[in-house]
Amino acid sequence: MRRLLPAIAALIIPIAIAACGDDDPASTATSAPSAAANGAGPTDEFNESDVLFAQQMIPHHQQAVEMAEIALGSDVGASADVVDLATRIERAQAPEIDLMTSWLRDWGQPANADAAGEMSSMDGMMTDEEVDELRDARRDEFDRMWLEMMIAHHEGAIVMAETEQDGGSSDDAISLAGDIIAAQRGEIDEMKQLLAD
Repeated sequence: MRRLLPAIAALIIPIAIAACGDDDPASTATSAPSAAANGAGPTDEFNESDVLFAQQMIPHHQQAVEMAEIALGSDVGASADVVDLATRIERAQAPEIDLMTSWLRDWGQPANADAAGEMSSMDGMMTDEEVDELRDARRDEFDRMWLEMMIAHHEGAIVMAETEQDGGSSDDAISLAGDIIAAQRGEIDEMKQLLAD
């Protein structure tokens, strides 16, 4: 029995040391998802401008996606150029909505538009009546209305994004604002060219 004790101790001590090692903060840090993996995480610095940017840009993007979906409907007879642009707008802005929603959740802030003020007061937002008129338009008239409305909508988004760049604190939100400005300025140029043709 005495000869077995050293052998048993040799097995138990390393196991005990390994178990204690789980309390090391460095060993548990890698199990937590990084802020980069989740967009702006809870540790990301943010201020009221960042929150307002996300709260307002979400419904603003949602209306752009709605307008894109109208253009993609077979009944309106949109041109191939408008359909192509609408497809790109929908593919770009839908994921951005999800991203900004995740930021607000991580920041512990409400995602509803009421916290950001009336949607109709946001730059570039169409009224319900204007959206209904767009739904009723067909072919060349639809293309013209859609392009004019989307240009105004994009211009409003650019104003909101520039405000975020001036007053925001979140690096992720400021970066997204820059992406929105660059993408939507390019699309405005494209839409103006389509109107001119």
